[in-house]
Amino acid sequence: MQPNKLLKPGLYSAASHDQAGAIVRLKGGRCRCGYVFFPMQTYGCERCGSHGDALTPCELSAKGTLLAEATVHLHADKNRPAPFTIVKVALDDGPVIRTLLAEDSAPVAPGQRVSGRLAAIGQNESGETVLDLRFSIAS
Repeated sequence: MQPNKLLKPGLYSAASHDQAGAIVRLKGGRCRCGYVFFPMQTYGCERCGSHGDALTPCELSAKGTLLAEATVHLHADKNRPAPFTIVKVALDDGPVIRTLLAEDSAPVAPGQRVSGRLAAIGQNESGETVLDLRFSIAS
């Protein structure tokens, strides 16, 4: 069995496993003013403008509430097969993100609880299964 590889390890990690699979943790940041953001960056806090040591990395839960969804039927990148659904999620830890809905997810509607998981999206040239973050209705 070939190992798995994360598509974007700078944005998320597989923190541990439960019965449903890998528990995903997002790599965000926190300012000393209390503002939480995603992804981690060092350019400055969007709320107070602090930078440097005021910004520290933190792990965020991949759970939240769906705010909106939109299905893309035609995409400029020919390598991105359509249709696919983009969702806007208010994470429980504060940030609002736009991400992809899992292909096997049931239809979603604003206000529903959703959670992130790692989904296989293909294999790389080494034969490793490549995993990427996808959201679906929380179980």
